[in-house]
Amino acid sequence: MELKAVVFSIPYGVVFVVLGLFVNLLQAICFLTIRPLSKSAYRKINGTVASLLWLVHICLLEWWAGLKVKLYTDLETYRLMGKEHALLMPNHMCDADVLIGFLLAQRLGCLRSALMVMKKSAKYLPIFGWTSWFLGFVFLNRSWEKDESNLKRSLQGLKDFPMPFWLTMYAEGTRMTPDKLSEAQKFAASRKLPIPKNVLIPRTKGFVTAVKNLRSFVPAVYDVTLAVPEGHSTPSLRTIMERKSTMVKIHIKRYSMKELPQSDEAIAQWCRDRFVAKVRLNP
Repeated sequence: MELKAVVFSIPYGVVFVVLGLFVNLLQAICFLTIRPLSKSAYRKINGTVASLLWLVHICLLEWWAGLKVKLYTDLETYRLMGKEHALLMPNHMCDADVLIGFLLAQRLGCLRSALMVMKKSAKYLPIFGWTSWFLGFVFLNRSWEKDESNLKRSLQGLKDFPMPFWLTMYAEGTRMTPDKLSEAQKFAASRKLPIPKNVLIPRTKGFVTAVKNLRSFVPAVYDVTLAVPEGHSTPSLRTIMERKSTMVKIHIKRYSMKELPQSDEAIAQWCRDRFVAKVRLNP
């Protein structure tokens, strides 16, 4: 890591820890005092408090690293984004995807209600994991026998969410690496499936469950494709700290929940088809 990244990481780390612990303290106080009286008020206040911490990450992306983001979508989708509940289905391109998601949510006015489905181990990360837990992120063990009931319960708990939320679900289950892509290509070849080039094969059980449990009160699924233009490097937490500027293109296609099929297998195939289509947007 370059010297300037090491030097910058010290004050950034101090700010992150001090602000993060302050945010967690406020969240804990709200959890104990406000949530028993009004879950709706707690969610609104908690989201505002947590967004203070997420803004530090956004500042890191835009001001320090100079990340450029270009959004591609249709006008009607753009008008609705941030004003309706939505299930987001992005490809998991790199370890900075979560921060890029916060950046997009902030620009479209729903940072304080940006939720995610994450692996359970992330819940125990100091500050970030604690903040996410207070916000109501969904944490999974990656074992369907353990996760199914928890996922259904967590999704149904969003029915009374007091403001438009985004629930991001990385259907691939893990971020893409050359080794994981090679494994996915071998698996696809053995099953006579389309060979992925820059995305992994989605794990559809969680997505199917999400659609079935959210369909009654979430009006849309956003098919989100992250892509790095030719000649630019894929961002990562390390390159961000090293202040290496790059560009990310974000393509968003909105689908009404009413458009999605009804049966489990048909929903699963719909999800797989969307990931096949991502290849054309992610050269």
